[in-house]
This record gives sequence, structure tokens and C-alpha cells, in this order.
Amino acid sequence: MKIIDIITSERPSLSFEVFPPKTEATYESVRDAALKICELSPSYMSVTFGAGGGTSEYTASICSDILHRGITPLAHLTCLCLDRERIFKELTKLKELGVENILALRGDIPKDSGLTSQGYSHASELISDIKSFGGFCIGGACYPEGHPESPDSYQDIEALKIKAECGCEFLTTQMFFDNNILYNFLYRLYRAGVDIPVIAGVMPVTNASQIKRLMSIAGSALPQRFVRIVDRYKDSPEAMKQAGIAFATEQIVDLYANGINAVHVYSMNKPDVAAAIAKNLSEIIK
Repeated sequence: MKIIDIITSERPSLSFEVFPPKTEATYESVRDAALKICELSPSYMSVTFGAGGGTSEYTASICSDILHRGITPLAHLTCLCLDRERIFKELTKLKELGVENILALRGDIPKDSGLTSQGYSHASELISDIKSFGGFCIGGACYPEGHPESPDSYQDIEALKIKAECGCEFLTTQMFFDNNILYNFLYRLYRAGVDIPVIAGVMPVTNASQIKRLMSIAGSALPQRFVRIVDRYKDSPEAMKQAGIAFATEQIVDLYANGINAVHVYSMNKPDVAAAIAKNLSEIIK
């Protein structure tokens, strides 16, 4: 099933993300976690793709497993460290497995990795190539608080316009913790004439050590009420986990109530967190 059909239906969608292992040693545990999340019957599941294609075999395999469990997979594909020949090999592999949806990303070169930029500079170039290859519903990423490399919000929106013109059919946001940031971002998209659907990306923060790392990656602003939660429960792992799930649930309920019908949860390969979120929303998404 195509993601665009899932997220534009009247029923609220709730999806989860998993990321494949970097080595074969942990593959089975990640696969098991993915299949447990499948049991929650999410609207779809996304599977990430390592820089340089280092996890490509695992990404394809987990997507195939998800598909055979009756769940729609969304395969990530990053292009910065890959040339066009390699990209078309990846597309051929995914198509043969029956994967119909791709989240097209530029990606970043990890420090000290030895990887170098190849044939792509922007995700829009990858989107164009996937579009010309044919057969896929194509998604892209967006940053409600601005892309870290974008000089200003105007250039950020212009880049999303180009993605849409190249064939991007939907956008998934980077994590955010204040819904007003998303609502303001959606208004800017509307004013700019970018009318493709936007999926809200939500991260349940279940331990205090995640905060600093997440802020360095996403640069997300933390509302004061969230900061107070972390300060109060950071030394009690189970309390912090429960509070983080409760905060994410409240955030998602508010999104649905304000007409944002598609929510994607960055569940960090944690079936118990995904299950708790799904249970909290069971009547809302039914």
C-alpha cells in the first residue's frame, strides 16, 4: 500500500520507526523488536538506512519481514555517500522485494568515517532519480525548526518546494516537542503554496541521557514543562520512562485534535514504548 493513501484517509494514522543494526551480531534482536512492533498493527513502519549504505542489506531484509507480516514498510534511502549506480541497485532490490515506499534523504557523512560525497548534494536530486525509476511513493524530510544548514526559514521552505516539484508526495518532520512550532511551520508551508501532506514526527524521551544527544542532532527547542519533567524524574529511570511516554501521548492527542491526522513515532527499536503509546491512543485511532 502507498503511504500517501494511508495518511490521506479519514482515519488517524500512527506509525513507528526502527533502525537496523550496524553489525550482524545484533541483527536478530533488532528484527525481533521490529516484528513485535508489527504486532501492534501500526499504519506503517519505517526502516532507516545507514550512511554509505552500510546497513542496506539489513534495511531491505527488515522491510521484507515487515511486509510479510501484513504491515506497509517505508524504506529510508540516503544518497550523499552513494553514486547513482548504487542508488539504482538499491531501488531495484527494494522493488523486487515488493517495497512501494521510500523516504528519500540526503544524509550526513559521519565524522571519522572515511566516507566522501558522491553523486548527490541534495535530497531533491535523489527524489528526481527515484521518480524517473518509477514505481515508488516518495517521501522527504522537513525540519519545523529549520534545517541546521539552512541560512533562514525562507530558504528552508524553498528547498521543500523543490522537493515537491521533483516528485516528493509527503513530508515527515524531524522531532519537535512543542506543537505550536509545527502549527506555525505548517502555516508557512501553506503561505508558500507547498500543499503536500505532512506527517508529524514525535520522539518519546524515556531516559534523561537522550536529551543532550537529541538536541545536538535536531536542535529542538524544549518547552519549560518538558524541562521540568526531565529535572524531576531524570534520576528515576522507570518514572522518566513513564513520564516521557505520557508527554508524547499528550502531544499526539493534541496533534490529532488539531487536524494533524498522521503521526510517526521515533520509537528507537523499543516495542514496549511503542506498545504503551498505541495503548494510550487505542480508542482515538480506532
